[in-house]
Amino acid sequence: MTYDEAQGQWRVVDHQGVSAVLADPATYSSDLTPITPTQEDFETFRQGNFVGMDPPEHRKLRTLVSQAFTPRVVQGLEPRIEDVCARLLDGVADRDRFDLVDTLAYPLPIIVIAELLGIPADDHRLFQEWAGTLFGGDQLGDSLDMADLERALEAIAPTVREMNGYVLDHIRRRRARPGDDLTSRLLAAEVDGTRLADEEIVGFVALLLVAGHITTTALLGNAVVTFDGHPGTFPALREDPGRLPDAVEEVLRWLPPFPELGRRTTRPVVLGGQEIPADTLLMAHLGAANRDPSRFTRPDVFDVARSPNPHLTFGHGIHFCFGAPLARLEARIALHMLMERFPTFTIPSYDDVTYQNPAVLVGVRHLPVAVTRP
Repeated sequence: MTYDEAQGQWRVVDHQGVSAVLADPATYSSDLTPITPTQEDFETFRQGNFVGMDPPEHRKLRTLVSQAFTPRVVQGLEPRIEDVCARLLDGVADRDRFDLVDTLAYPLPIIVIAELLGIPADDHRLFQEWAGTLFGGDQLGDSLDMADLERALEAIAPTVREMNGYVLDHIRRRRARPGDDLTSRLLAAEVDGTRLADEEIVGFVALLLVAGHITTTALLGNAVVTFDGHPGTFPALREDPGRLPDAVEEVLRWLPPFPELGRRTTRPVVLGGQEIPADTLLMAHLGAANRDPSRFTRPDVFDVARSPNPHLTFGHGIHFCFGAPLARLEARIALHMLMERFPTFTIPSYDDVTYQNPAVLVGVRHLPVAVTRP
Protein backbone atom coordinates (compact mmCIF):
# COMPACT_ATOMS: atom_id res chain seq x y z
CA MET A 1 0.00 0.00 0.00
CA THR A 2 1.46 3.37 -1.02
CA TYR A 3 0.25 6.97 -1.06
CA ASP A 4 0.91 9.18 -4.09
CA GLU A 5 1.33 12.70 -2.70
CA ALA A 6 1.14 14.38 -6.12
CA GLN A 7 -2.09 12.64 -7.06
CA GLY A 8 -3.55 12.45 -3.57
CA GLN A 9 -4.31 8.76 -4.20
CA TRP A 10 -3.87 5.49 -2.35
CA ARG A 11 -2.43 2.64 -4.40
CA VAL A 12 -2.55 -1.09 -3.69
CA VAL A 13 0.57 -2.56 -5.31
CA ASP A 14 1.02 -6.18 -4.14
CA HIS A 15 -0.50 -9.14 -5.99
CA GLN A 16 -2.47 -10.46 -3.02
CA GLY A 17 -3.82 -7.00 -2.13
CA VAL A 18 -4.84 -6.13 -5.68
CA SER A 19 -6.54 -9.53 -6.07
CA ALA A 20 -8.43 -9.01 -2.81
CA VAL A 21 -9.62 -5.53 -3.81
CA LEU A 22 -10.81 -6.70 -7.24
CA ALA A 23 -12.57 -9.72 -5.73
CA ASP A 24 -14.65 -7.66 -3.26
CA PRO A 25 -17.07 -5.40 -5.20
CA ALA A 26 -19.20 -4.85 -2.08
CA THR A 27 -16.33 -3.00 -0.39
CA TYR A 28 -14.47 -1.70 -3.45
CA SER A 29 -17.07 -0.47 -5.92
CA SER A 30 -16.54 -0.10 -9.66
CA ASP A 31 -19.13 2.68 -9.78
CA LEU A 32 -17.02 5.82 -9.52
CA THR A 33 -19.79 8.30 -10.42
CA PRO A 34 -20.21 9.62 -6.85
CA ILE A 35 -16.57 10.81 -6.78
CA THR A 36 -15.72 11.63 -10.42
CA PRO A 37 -16.91 14.32 -12.85
CA THR A 38 -20.00 13.51 -14.92
CA GLN A 39 -20.92 14.52 -18.45
CA GLU A 40 -24.42 14.05 -19.86
CA ASP A 41 -23.25 12.58 -23.17
CA PHE A 42 -21.69 9.70 -21.25
CA GLU A 43 -24.96 8.71 -19.56
CA THR A 44 -26.11 6.52 -22.48
CA PHE A 45 -22.70 4.87 -22.59
CA ARG A 46 -22.89 4.20 -18.84
CA GLN A 47 -26.18 2.28 -19.13
CA GLY A 48 -24.58 -0.71 -20.80
CA ASN A 49 -21.02 -0.33 -19.54
CA PHE A 50 -20.99 -3.07 -16.93
CA VAL A 51 -17.32 -2.38 -16.18
CA GLY A 52 -18.58 0.53 -14.09
CA MET A 53 -21.36 -1.43 -12.38
CA ASP A 54 -21.69 -3.47 -9.20
CA PRO A 55 -23.96 -6.46 -8.54
CA PRO A 56 -26.83 -7.05 -9.11
CA GLU A 57 -26.93 -4.72 -12.15
CA HIS A 58 -23.55 -5.98 -13.30
CA ARG A 59 -24.67 -9.61 -13.15
CA LYS A 60 -27.81 -8.92 -15.19
CA LEU A 61 -25.99 -7.08 -17.97
CA ARG A 62 -23.04 -9.47 -18.16
CA THR A 63 -25.31 -12.55 -18.21
CA LEU A 64 -27.38 -11.12 -21.06
CA VAL A 65 -24.35 -10.10 -23.09
CA SER A 66 -22.68 -13.48 -22.44
CA GLN A 67 -25.55 -15.17 -24.28
CA ALA A 68 -24.59 -13.37 -27.48
CA PHE A 69 -20.82 -12.96 -27.13
CA THR A 70 -19.92 -16.59 -26.41
CA PRO A 71 -16.51 -18.32 -26.55
CA ARG A 72 -17.83 -20.13 -29.63
CA VAL A 73 -18.54 -16.80 -31.34
CA VAL A 74 -14.99 -15.60 -30.57
CA GLN A 75 -13.39 -18.85 -31.75
CA GLY A 76 -15.47 -18.71 -34.92
CA LEU A 77 -13.76 -15.43 -35.79
CA GLU A 78 -10.38 -17.10 -36.32
CA PRO A 79 -10.62 -17.55 -40.13
CA ARG A 80 -11.86 -13.98 -40.56
CA ILE A 81 -9.07 -12.56 -38.36
CA GLU A 82 -6.56 -14.46 -40.52
CA ASP A 83 -8.15 -13.04 -43.69
CA VAL A 84 -8.09 -9.47 -42.35
CA CYS A 85 -4.44 -9.82 -41.20
CA ALA A 86 -3.42 -11.17 -44.60
CA ARG A 87 -5.21 -8.38 -46.47
CA LEU A 88 -3.68 -5.66 -44.28
CA LEU A 89 -0.16 -7.08 -44.68
CA ASP A 90 -0.72 -7.50 -48.45
CA GLY A 91 -1.13 -3.72 -48.46
CA VAL A 92 2.60 -3.34 -47.66
CA ALA A 93 3.78 -6.28 -49.77
CA ASP A 94 6.09 -4.05 -51.81
CA ARG A 95 7.68 -2.28 -48.83
CA ASP A 96 10.52 -3.27 -46.53
CA ARG A 97 9.57 -0.58 -43.99
CA PHE A 98 6.15 0.32 -42.63
CA ASP A 99 4.38 1.50 -39.49
CA LEU A 100 3.09 -1.58 -37.69
CA VAL A 101 0.38 0.37 -35.84
CA ASP A 102 -1.05 2.07 -38.93
CA THR A 103 -0.72 -1.07 -41.05
CA LEU A 104 -1.95 -3.77 -38.70
CA ALA A 105 -2.25 -3.20 -34.95
CA TYR A 106 -4.77 -0.36 -35.22
CA PRO A 107 -7.08 -1.39 -38.11
CA LEU A 108 -7.21 -5.15 -37.40
CA PRO A 109 -9.29 -5.13 -34.20
CA ILE A 110 -11.50 -2.27 -35.41
CA ILE A 111 -12.40 -4.16 -38.61
CA VAL A 112 -13.05 -7.39 -36.68
CA ILE A 113 -15.30 -5.68 -34.12
CA ALA A 114 -17.19 -3.67 -36.74
CA GLU A 115 -17.80 -6.77 -38.87
CA LEU A 116 -18.86 -8.74 -35.80
CA LEU A 117 -21.47 -6.07 -35.02
CA GLY A 118 -22.73 -5.98 -38.61
CA ILE A 119 -21.41 -2.47 -39.27
CA PRO A 120 -21.17 -1.76 -43.04
CA ALA A 121 -17.59 -1.83 -44.36
CA ASP A 122 -17.86 1.78 -45.56
CA ASP A 123 -18.36 2.89 -41.96
CA HIS A 124 -15.37 1.11 -40.42
CA ARG A 125 -13.29 4.28 -40.74
CA LEU A 126 -15.78 6.02 -38.41
CA PHE A 127 -14.93 3.52 -35.67
CA GLN A 128 -11.24 4.16 -36.26
CA GLU A 129 -11.74 7.93 -35.97
CA TRP A 130 -13.82 7.60 -32.79
CA ALA A 131 -11.30 5.27 -31.15
CA GLY A 132 -8.47 7.64 -32.04
CA THR A 133 -10.26 10.53 -30.33
CA LEU A 134 -11.40 8.54 -27.28
CA PHE A 135 -8.00 7.04 -26.50
CA GLY A 136 -5.57 9.59 -27.87
CA GLY A 137 -5.18 11.25 -24.46
CA ASP A 138 -4.25 14.51 -26.17
CA GLN A 139 -6.29 16.52 -23.65
CA LEU A 140 -4.53 15.00 -20.66
CA GLY A 141 -1.29 15.52 -18.78
CA ASP A 142 1.01 12.64 -17.90
CA SER A 143 -0.68 12.20 -14.52
CA LEU A 144 -4.44 12.00 -14.52
CA ASP A 145 -6.19 14.28 -12.03
CA MET A 146 -9.84 15.31 -11.73
CA ALA A 147 -9.33 18.64 -13.55
CA ASP A 148 -7.64 16.78 -16.41
CA LEU A 149 -10.47 14.27 -16.49
CA GLU A 150 -13.12 16.99 -16.59
CA ARG A 151 -11.38 18.71 -19.52
CA ALA A 152 -11.03 15.42 -21.37
CA LEU A 153 -14.71 14.53 -20.91
CA GLU A 154 -15.76 17.89 -22.33
CA ALA A 155 -13.35 17.55 -25.25
CA ILE A 156 -14.48 14.08 -26.32
CA ALA A 157 -18.20 14.58 -25.59
CA PRO A 158 -19.07 15.46 -29.24
CA THR A 159 -17.38 12.22 -30.38
CA VAL A 160 -19.30 10.19 -27.79
CA ARG A 161 -22.54 11.87 -28.90
CA GLU A 162 -21.85 11.05 -32.55
CA MET A 163 -20.92 7.44 -31.74
CA ASN A 164 -23.99 6.93 -29.55
CA GLY A 165 -26.26 8.29 -32.26
CA TYR A 166 -24.73 6.09 -34.94
CA VAL A 167 -24.87 2.91 -32.83
CA LEU A 168 -28.45 3.61 -31.72
CA ASP A 169 -29.52 3.97 -35.37
CA HIS A 170 -27.71 0.73 -36.22
CA ILE A 171 -29.48 -1.08 -33.36
CA ARG A 172 -32.88 0.17 -34.50
CA ARG A 173 -32.19 -0.99 -38.07
CA ARG A 174 -31.25 -4.42 -36.76
CA ARG A 175 -34.36 -4.53 -34.57
CA ALA A 176 -36.48 -3.94 -37.66
CA ARG A 177 -34.46 -6.33 -39.81
CA PRO A 178 -32.38 -8.81 -37.74
CA GLY A 179 -29.29 -10.44 -39.28
CA ASP A 180 -26.66 -12.97 -38.28
CA ASP A 181 -24.47 -10.54 -36.36
CA LEU A 182 -23.68 -9.76 -32.74
CA THR A 183 -26.01 -6.75 -32.64
CA SER A 184 -28.96 -8.95 -33.64
CA ARG A 185 -27.97 -11.59 -31.07
CA LEU A 186 -27.75 -8.91 -28.36
CA LEU A 187 -31.30 -7.81 -29.23
CA ALA A 188 -32.53 -11.41 -28.91
CA ALA A 189 -30.69 -12.24 -25.65
CA GLU A 190 -33.08 -12.88 -22.75
CA VAL A 191 -32.74 -13.92 -19.10
CA ASP A 192 -35.83 -14.44 -16.92
CA GLY A 193 -37.95 -12.49 -19.38
CA THR A 194 -35.54 -9.53 -19.38
CA ARG A 195 -33.92 -8.20 -22.53
CA LEU A 196 -31.37 -5.48 -23.12
CA ALA A 197 -32.70 -1.99 -23.76
CA ASP A 198 -31.38 -0.22 -26.87
CA GLU A 199 -29.41 2.20 -24.67
CA GLU A 200 -27.80 -0.70 -22.79
CA ILE A 201 -26.67 -2.20 -26.09
CA VAL A 202 -25.14 1.16 -27.07
CA GLY A 203 -23.09 1.08 -23.87
CA PHE A 204 -21.93 -2.47 -24.49
CA VAL A 205 -20.98 -1.73 -28.11
CA ALA A 206 -18.92 1.21 -26.88
CA LEU A 207 -17.34 -1.11 -24.31
CA LEU A 208 -16.50 -3.60 -27.07
CA LEU A 209 -14.77 -0.79 -28.88
CA VAL A 210 -12.52 -0.55 -25.81
CA ALA A 211 -12.18 -4.22 -24.85
CA GLY A 212 -12.05 -5.52 -28.41
CA HIS A 213 -9.93 -2.84 -29.96
CA ILE A 214 -7.57 -0.77 -27.88
CA THR A 215 -6.28 -3.70 -25.81
CA THR A 216 -5.34 -5.64 -28.95
CA THR A 217 -3.69 -2.60 -30.55
CA ALA A 218 -1.59 -2.00 -27.44
CA LEU A 219 -0.82 -5.71 -26.97
CA LEU A 220 0.47 -6.12 -30.53
CA GLY A 221 2.67 -3.04 -30.35
CA ASN A 222 3.95 -3.93 -26.88
CA ALA A 223 4.75 -7.47 -28.04
CA VAL A 224 6.87 -6.28 -30.96
CA VAL A 225 8.70 -3.67 -28.85
CA THR A 226 9.36 -6.22 -26.10
CA PHE A 227 10.46 -9.02 -28.44
CA ASP A 228 12.76 -6.60 -30.27
CA GLY A 229 14.24 -5.46 -26.96
CA HIS A 230 15.06 -9.06 -26.02
CA PRO A 231 17.27 -10.40 -28.82
CA GLY A 232 16.62 -13.99 -29.78
CA THR A 233 12.91 -13.88 -28.92
CA PHE A 234 11.61 -13.67 -32.48
CA PRO A 235 13.88 -16.46 -33.80
CA ALA A 236 12.96 -18.73 -30.86
CA LEU A 237 9.22 -18.21 -31.41
CA ARG A 238 9.59 -18.65 -35.16
CA GLU A 239 11.30 -21.98 -34.53
CA ASP A 240 8.62 -23.08 -32.06
CA PRO A 241 5.30 -21.21 -32.69
CA GLY A 242 3.65 -23.37 -30.02
CA ARG A 243 5.30 -21.10 -27.43
CA LEU A 244 3.47 -18.03 -28.77
CA PRO A 245 0.49 -18.21 -26.33
CA ASP A 246 2.89 -18.19 -23.33
CA ALA A 247 4.85 -15.35 -24.93
CA VAL A 248 1.65 -13.28 -25.32
CA GLU A 249 0.81 -13.86 -21.64
CA GLU A 250 4.29 -12.68 -20.65
CA VAL A 251 3.88 -9.51 -22.73
CA LEU A 252 0.58 -8.91 -20.94
CA ARG A 253 2.32 -9.30 -17.57
CA TRP A 254 5.29 -7.19 -18.61
CA LEU A 255 3.40 -4.23 -20.14
CA PRO A 256 -0.29 -4.13 -19.16
CA PRO A 257 -2.12 -1.66 -21.46
CA PHE A 258 -4.19 -0.40 -18.53
CA PRO A 259 -1.84 -0.72 -15.54
CA GLU A 260 -4.29 0.65 -12.94
CA LEU A 261 -7.96 0.12 -12.10
CA GLY A 262 -9.88 2.59 -9.95
CA ARG A 263 -12.20 1.47 -7.16
CA ARG A 264 -14.32 3.47 -4.69
CA THR A 265 -14.43 2.42 -1.06
CA THR A 266 -18.04 1.91 0.05
CA ARG A 267 -17.13 1.98 3.75
CA PRO A 268 -14.08 2.79 5.89
CA VAL A 269 -11.41 0.10 5.44
CA VAL A 270 -7.98 -0.63 6.86
CA LEU A 271 -5.35 -1.52 4.26
CA GLY A 272 -1.67 -1.94 4.99
CA GLY A 273 -2.22 -0.49 8.44
CA GLN A 274 -3.85 2.65 6.96
CA GLU A 275 -7.46 3.64 7.57
CA ILE A 276 -9.11 4.66 4.30
CA PRO A 277 -12.44 6.56 4.56
CA ALA A 278 -15.58 5.67 2.60
CA ASP A 279 -15.90 7.21 -0.87
CA THR A 280 -12.16 7.30 -1.42
CA LEU A 281 -10.69 6.57 -4.85
CA LEU A 282 -8.33 3.62 -4.50
CA MET A 283 -6.07 2.56 -7.37
CA ALA A 284 -5.35 -1.15 -7.82
CA HIS A 285 -1.96 -1.17 -9.58
CA LEU A 286 -1.94 -4.17 -11.91
CA GLY A 287 1.52 -3.32 -13.27
CA ALA A 288 3.11 -3.45 -9.83
CA ALA A 289 1.17 -6.59 -8.85
CA ASN A 290 2.45 -8.27 -12.04
CA ARG A 291 6.00 -7.81 -10.77
CA ASP A 292 5.43 -8.81 -7.16
CA PRO A 293 8.43 -11.01 -6.17
CA SER A 294 6.27 -12.90 -3.69
CA ARG A 295 4.16 -14.15 -6.63
CA PHE A 296 6.57 -14.28 -9.57
CA THR A 297 10.03 -15.82 -9.77
CA ARG A 298 12.49 -13.24 -11.17
CA PRO A 299 9.64 -10.77 -11.87
CA ASP A 300 11.92 -8.26 -13.61
CA VAL A 301 13.04 -10.83 -16.18
CA PHE A 302 11.03 -11.14 -19.41
CA ASP A 303 10.57 -14.89 -19.87
CA VAL A 304 8.49 -16.14 -22.83
CA ALA A 305 8.38 -19.60 -21.25
CA ARG A 306 6.99 -18.36 -17.92
CA SER A 307 4.39 -20.79 -16.64
CA PRO A 308 2.26 -20.48 -14.65
CA ASN A 309 1.75 -16.78 -15.23
CA PRO A 310 -1.01 -15.47 -12.91
CA HIS A 311 -0.80 -11.85 -14.12
CA LEU A 312 -3.68 -9.52 -13.36
CA THR A 313 -3.64 -7.54 -16.61
CA PHE A 314 -7.17 -8.63 -17.53
CA GLY A 315 -8.40 -8.03 -13.99
CA HIS A 316 -9.76 -10.50 -11.47
CA GLY A 317 -13.15 -11.51 -10.11
CA ILE A 318 -16.49 -10.48 -11.59
CA HIS A 319 -14.92 -7.82 -13.81
CA PHE A 320 -12.38 -10.10 -15.51
CA CYS A 321 -11.97 -8.56 -18.97
CA PHE A 322 -14.76 -9.59 -21.30
CA GLY A 323 -12.61 -8.93 -24.36
CA ALA A 324 -9.65 -11.05 -23.18
CA PRO A 325 -10.29 -14.12 -25.41
CA LEU A 326 -10.63 -11.93 -28.50
CA ALA A 327 -7.52 -9.87 -27.70
CA ARG A 328 -5.48 -13.05 -27.13
CA LEU A 329 -6.73 -14.64 -30.36
CA GLU A 330 -6.04 -11.56 -32.48
CA ALA A 331 -2.56 -11.11 -31.00
CA ARG A 332 -1.59 -14.76 -31.55
CA ILE A 333 -2.80 -14.78 -35.16
CA ALA A 334 -1.20 -11.43 -36.04
CA LEU A 335 2.17 -12.25 -34.44
CA HIS A 336 2.25 -15.70 -36.04
CA MET A 337 1.53 -14.21 -39.46
CA LEU A 338 4.22 -11.56 -39.02
CA MET A 339 6.78 -14.25 -38.21
CA GLU A 340 5.64 -16.41 -41.14
CA ARG A 341 5.90 -13.58 -43.66
CA PHE A 342 9.10 -11.92 -42.50
CA PRO A 343 12.31 -13.85 -41.72
CA THR A 344 13.60 -10.78 -39.91
CA PHE A 345 11.57 -8.12 -38.21
CA THR A 346 13.24 -5.21 -36.39
CA ILE A 347 12.69 -1.69 -35.09
CA PRO A 348 15.42 0.27 -36.93
CA SER A 349 15.28 3.38 -34.71
CA TYR A 350 13.57 3.90 -31.39
CA ASP A 351 13.82 7.65 -32.04
CA ASP A 352 10.98 7.18 -34.54
CA VAL A 353 8.73 5.26 -32.11
CA THR A 354 6.03 7.39 -30.47
CA TYR A 355 4.03 6.34 -27.43
CA GLN A 356 0.50 6.80 -26.15
CA ASN A 357 -0.17 9.05 -23.17
CA PRO A 358 0.62 6.66 -20.28
CA ALA A 359 -2.14 8.26 -18.18
CA VAL A 360 -4.60 6.68 -20.63
CA LEU A 361 -2.84 3.69 -22.15
CA VAL A 362 0.55 1.96 -22.09
CA GLY A 363 1.33 1.33 -25.74
CA VAL A 364 2.84 2.71 -28.91
CA ARG A 365 1.13 5.22 -31.19
CA HIS A 366 3.53 4.75 -34.12
CA LEU A 367 5.95 1.85 -34.58
CA PRO A 368 8.11 1.95 -37.76
CA VAL A 369 9.55 -1.51 -38.49
CA ALA A 370 11.99 -2.92 -41.05
CA VAL A 371 11.42 -6.38 -42.52
CA THR A 372 12.98 -8.84 -44.92
CA ARG A 373 11.07 -11.32 -47.07
CA PRO A 374 11.78 -14.97 -47.95
